[in-house]
Amino acid sequence: MRKFIGFVLSPLFYLSFSVALLLFHPIQWLCLKVGGYAMHKKSVDILNGLLVACNYTLFNPTKFIDNKSIPSGKPIIFIANHQSTYDIPPMIYFLRRFHGKFISKIELAQAGIPSISFNLIHGGAANIDRKDPKQSISEILKLAENMKDKNWSAFIFPEGTRTRTGKMKSFSIGGIATLLKKVPEALVVPIAIKGSYRMVAYGMFPLRPFTRMSWEVLDPIDIAGLSAEEVVKKAEEILRAKVEG
Repeated sequence: MRKFIGFVLSPLFYLSFSVALLLFHPIQWLCLKVGGYAMHKKSVDILNGLLVACNYTLFNPTKFIDNKSIPSGKPIIFIANHQSTYDIPPMIYFLRRFHGKFISKIELAQAGIPSISFNLIHGGAANIDRKDPKQSISEILKLAENMKDKNWSAFIFPEGTRTRTGKMKSFSIGGIATLLKKVPEALVVPIAIKGSYRMVAYGMFPLRPFTRMSWEVLDPIDIAGLSAEEVVKKAEEILRAKVEG
């Protein structure tokens, strides 16, 4: 029965999701041209709020547990597990005060996806080519400079790819090590994502309705005296205990 309802509701989800992306593509362009970064960011925040709201067309409650003790006005490296494509909008919207930028595959920036590709190109993301280590490092260093100069933050999925089962994959240190080296004063904050993999349990169509999903911002990790490898391992252990425990 749940899958049947998914066949009925998924077109409504995709319609609302697509309309939001198509509508905000020219809005983003206009905001960037007229008001620069600040106005463009506001348009992106509103867009992602609408994308989060699309989950409710499937009756999928989106619970975001914020952590108000985390200070703003300083760079933060948010490390999250990765369960589905739909992990991203809640992070952008609910943590918008931190100016978080994603380390993303360059293919997404080049794909011509309305709103999404535009924001990846013009919004400050690090769009890395995994086949070109030199280019990847250059992009991450550019993000690190913006973190230092503008107090931006970074969102990273160290698993590198989404899980289909909810079981976390091993974390890689790559981008995190580069950011920590260039922005040693950054806070490292884990985000535990639960349940979003179930939304795509049947594949991209139909989507699974009546699925509870949650994002929880945990306390910063004390990284004093730790190497990058130890920081990543500690983040992985914390998130694994929270997500799979």
